[in-house]
Amino acid sequence: MKPQTRRKTSLPILLAYVVIGFGCLLMLAPFWFMFVFATHSNTEILSVPPPVWFGTHFFANWVDLLGRLPAFWNNIGWSVYVAIATTIANLFFCSLAGYAFAMYDFRYKKLLFGFIMSTMMLPAFVGLIPTALIMSWLGWMDQPKALIVPGMVGAFGIFLMRQYIESAIPKELIDAARIDGCSEFGIYVRVVAPLITPAMGTLGLLTFIGSWNNFMGPLIVMRSMENFTIPLALRALQGTGQTPYGAISAGSAVAVLPLLILFMLASKRLISGLTAGAVKA
Repeated sequence: MKPQTRRKTSLPILLAYVVIGFGCLLMLAPFWFMFVFATHSNTEILSVPPPVWFGTHFFANWVDLLGRLPAFWNNIGWSVYVAIATTIANLFFCSLAGYAFAMYDFRYKKLLFGFIMSTMMLPAFVGLIPTALIMSWLGWMDQPKALIVPGMVGAFGIFLMRQYIESAIPKELIDAARIDGCSEFGIYVRVVAPLITPAMGTLGLLTFIGSWNNFMGPLIVMRSMENFTIPLALRALQGTGQTPYGAISAGSAVAVLPLLILFMLASKRLISGLTAGAVKA
């Protein structure tokens, strides 16, 4: 290859790396400043220009956080409980529904699947008021099940599972299990579930992160500070006089650290699960 041709070829690649690198910096900047602000006082945070490196006020901010938010660890516990319960329910019901749409033929199958997919086009805010009214009628306000039950199944999870099962599991395998005398639910447990673990890992990770970061849901159904999930509890600190940005940043850093670790450990599984059903064999 001639030097001039090589330069023309490498220039778009270099430009792509520059654009991607710049985008990564923009995306990581909020996390960086969150961890940095967690180690500075309010005065330093509000200074111009703001600090860009770590300070020495982390423990002071931590003590301030626990003083203003005594139920902090309780809020963390509720977030963990709700996120795990929602994730388990999503994995079970979405995989069942995806398996049914992928492997069974029944009346109005395409119409029902199209209706489920159409719900993905609706903004999440559309269902907030009806959800709050239903939870109030059921007497579930200020209880964890008001967050768990509405999030037990989602259209995206059904779509992901259906696409993955169609591409990864041949119908002949299901027919062979039926011939061997396996029940329909037994086929799901013994044959389907072990083969869709990549997609279930992806859905589980996305569901857990979405539930952990959920703010609007707890805002409309939770009433007492002790039952707040961690995003809502940290937001409540802004109404306690002068906003303690250092304490809020310290709490946010502690709350987001498990998610960052989880995402880094499972990012490869997340990508493989999202792309596995993109092309049908």
